[in-house]
Amino acid sequence: MTKIFKGNILFTPTPEKFTIIPHGHILVSEGKVKAVYQKLPEEYRNLEIIDYQDKLIIPGMNDLHCHASQYKHMGMAMDRELIPWLENYTFPEEAKFQDIKYAEKIYQRFIKEIWKQGTTRIVVFATVHKESTMKLLDMFIQSGLGAYVGKVNMDNNCPDYICETLEDSLKDTEEIIIKYGDKSSLVKPIITPRFAPSCSKKLLKGLGDLGKKHGIPVQSHLSENRKEVQWVKELFPDADSYGDVYKQYGLFGDTPTLMAHCSLSSEEEMTLMRENNVLAVHCPASNLNVGSGMMPIRKFINRGIKLGLGSDLSGGHTPSLMKTMVYAIQTSKIFWVNSEKQMDFLTNSEAFFIATKGGGSFFGKVGSFEEGYDFDALIIDDGELNYLDYTLEERLERFIYVGDDRHILHRYVRGSLIKEPVL
Repeated sequence: MTKIFKGNILFTPTPEKFTIIPHGHILVSEGKVKAVYQKLPEEYRNLEIIDYQDKLIIPGMNDLHCHASQYKHMGMAMDRELIPWLENYTFPEEAKFQDIKYAEKIYQRFIKEIWKQGTTRIVVFATVHKESTMKLLDMFIQSGLGAYVGKVNMDNNCPDYICETLEDSLKDTEEIIIKYGDKSSLVKPIITPRFAPSCSKKLLKGLGDLGKKHGIPVQSHLSENRKEVQWVKELFPDADSYGDVYKQYGLFGDTPTLMAHCSLSSEEEMTLMRENNVLAVHCPASNLNVGSGMMPIRKFINRGIKLGLGSDLSGGHTPSLMKTMVYAIQTSKIFWVNSEKQMDFLTNSEAFFIATKGGGSFFGKVGSFEEGYDFDALIIDDGELNYLDYTLEERLERFIYVGDDRHILHRYVRGSLIKEPVL
């Protein structure tokens, strides 16, 4: 089916600037963008036109790092560093997801919340529990949103009540891969070692082997916290860096790979990321909340490393990628000031690119309105914010900084209007 969407169109084919088409038209066929026009050609005049008049049409948001199971604790326990935070709050909460009914209740609220905030694609950690992870996969399929969902793997250095055996971890992971690998074109499994210290060497190798065997992508944490980085050095003394630990076991670019945080990545580690096409996920709210330090994002940009943004609930306190963009810009300005203005801060178009096309690249042709891209879009009704004679770019900036979910009128994924999920 072919449709025309009309409105004020803004997107970022490149990070340097916005492409802006006032009262433009997006031609969408079979869920994909065919063309964008200022003036609609005569041959398309008889097609259905969905006219959003003076509203903004922007790509949907892509959240590349989030813990669905931590939704209940969003905005809580922000006075602890990473390891105590995990031990005292996170692990006890995740243990509850052995109960399918409890998991379903939390995951329902989580999916509705990210829908509300304009996230159209997301990559999430579930828990070590096979059944509740499959429940989350099923719920995402039902919602119409796009997602990668990972059953967490942990057989080492974690509490007994949430620790798996090596055999069960690998068996359950492969069962999920086989069941859900081709079940949906929008919702897929992803290999998910929690982080290197929580996995034995045999488990890391087994997960790497599974990823290559089935062609499944990988996600984990990398160089988030100073104590964590030192712990990895002690556990894996033969590795050249934290990233090299994953590389040794086939979990660092052998299949598409996300590594979240990277706050303390060395030059060697960044080189390894670039050489292996690993995507670094910037989680500014979480890094500040749990006191891990800030990712020097300009260094990653200058080195040609692919980037996305992550809300990282519940280290992060908001599921909004709009607010995550703001935190990314703000933290980059701290580096700018501390470098005597030598390390450029993020511009609005760069932050928007990372949240849309940059992060969307992990899902394929997602996050832009260029030809061949999936039509994932948000319709922004910013009338109450737009009470002066702003340009369209200024209107978008104002929405990102001071708008909220009340200004998101509609959400589209692959050309389909996604209503509030009923789960």
